[in-house]
Amino acid sequence: MNASITVSASDLPLSCLYRWEKERADFVYLTQPLGGGQVEDITWAQAADQVRRVAKWLQAQDWPAGSRVAILGKNSAHWMLADLAILMAGHVSVPIYPTFNAEALAYILAHSEAKACFIGKMDDVVNVDKGIPADLPIVVMPLAPAVKGLAWNDVLKDNKPLKASPKPDGKNICTIIYTSGTTGKPKGVVQTFNAMAWGVTAATRRVTMSSSDRFISYLPLAHVAERMLIEQGSLRYGAHVFFAESLDTFVQDLQRARPTIFFSVPRLWVKFQQGVHSKMPAKKLALLLRLPVLGWLVRRKILKGLGLDKCRVAAGGAAPMPADVLHWYRTLGLDLIEVYGMTENCGASHSTLPGSKKIGTVGLPYDGVQHRIDPQTGEIQMFSGALMMGYYKDDEQTQAAFTADGWLHTGDKGNIDGQGNLRITGRVKDIFKTSKGKYVAPAPIEDLLVTHPDVEACLVTGANYAQPMGLVMLSVEAVKRSNSKEGKAAITESLKAHLKTVNAHLEAHEKLDCLAVITTPWTPENGFVTPTLKVKRPRIEEAYADQYEAWLSLGKPVVWPT
Repeated sequence: MNASITVSASDLPLSCLYRWEKERADFVYLTQPLGGGQVEDITWAQAADQVRRVAKWLQAQDWPAGSRVAILGKNSAHWMLADLAILMAGHVSVPIYPTFNAEALAYILAHSEAKACFIGKMDDVVNVDKGIPADLPIVVMPLAPAVKGLAWNDVLKDNKPLKASPKPDGKNICTIIYTSGTTGKPKGVVQTFNAMAWGVTAATRRVTMSSSDRFISYLPLAHVAERMLIEQGSLRYGAHVFFAESLDTFVQDLQRARPTIFFSVPRLWVKFQQGVHSKMPAKKLALLLRLPVLGWLVRRKILKGLGLDKCRVAAGGAAPMPADVLHWYRTLGLDLIEVYGMTENCGASHSTLPGSKKIGTVGLPYDGVQHRIDPQTGEIQMFSGALMMGYYKDDEQTQAAFTADGWLHTGDKGNIDGQGNLRITGRVKDIFKTSKGKYVAPAPIEDLLVTHPDVEACLVTGANYAQPMGLVMLSVEAVKRSNSKEGKAAITESLKAHLKTVNAHLEAHEKLDCLAVITTPWTPENGFVTPTLKVKRPRIEEAYADQYEAWLSLGKPVVWPT
């Protein structure tokens, strides 16, 4: 049994805000880009003042305590301030992904019985117009598109700061986090203040934080990983949060923030790597890195160019990290660790240790976390103080999420090595059977496929076929090159060689029959991936399954669907 975790009232998010409001009043808490290279710095005192004014307005609405209030928008300083204001007013925050379509948006607002919605930065307001009921009160935050509602700045102007400093009971519901819906309708994960604080404590025993740390917030705050690491982590330790303006300015945003702790999903870590290789071929870079003095200078230049030269902890999670990518970053001198968690356990479960040379596991459980493998199914099950209360208004799904003795069904398949490290081998439901009766776990094969420099995302499929096959989505740069006859031929030959290399690592029944090259991007907007860029397997199967027979009948190792 590993060490236990206890949570005190001072660990809860509002208590932390009150502390820094006094102790770090004039220190910058949030740095928000405004466009054109301009930024707004918001100190702890200014942040608390805005939170208190908005909380005052929320309380004046006379909704019952614990009413749900939604936040819809991209990451911004005001997203976090709105979240804190909702909690300070005694209500429950319901974050919603800005990429959800109108149907999903309407469903969550209705299902959660939201009393109002804060709207922030958005690329498209079509879903807002179609998905939000006309009679739902809206507060329009700074940087939001032109939508009708009460302006955030008017709320600040018309309301005095709440004088009281409410401290909710840790057992109260803090938030309802709706899952990104990889397998169906989003489910509302109910988390208490205590569970979230427990998760922060457990995670920061593994990776320490302090008020001198800097974060950059760019992955969706509606997702548990960003919410726990950036929002809850910065609140607990009084750290500085920078926000990204857009994809186009992301490199400049990173260089401004120069984060000391940086989290990203595997697909983006791969894109960063591909960006470096587009400027310096992989073989040449590998050669330079082996040279004593020059190698050090090259590493420093690359990390500085990425804005990661001050990063002391870099982490990947939300999906499996390819081993080659982990090794590449560690060769660069970036101590890339892997973290594992779910919305249902506040994202606080496992991680590798900083400085670890081990590859292929997600490391040891955090202090206070217990894990086990179901002997019948191979499923990973876990127990901790960060477990959800359940799924909102769904007793049947809640009951199905837990074992009879109260452990969480993760839905992931894996094993535990002799040192206690957890290895994830795929999703229990993702494993499929070929027509030969052999089972195939797609995740390890996908880890190999995605290492090709032109492949941005992939999926291995083939249930009831003699052999599996791979769908590979090309990067934007590769799609451009494929528009010429020579470029397409070069990519085809490169993928043929890659397929041969991948198949050499696989068992006979796992070897891929062919690769189908996909040039249409898989995005959250078209529903092929979640907002954190995890592939939605059912959606992709639905879109392409009727072409599988035609692809295989060509008898080619690489096919280009028309």
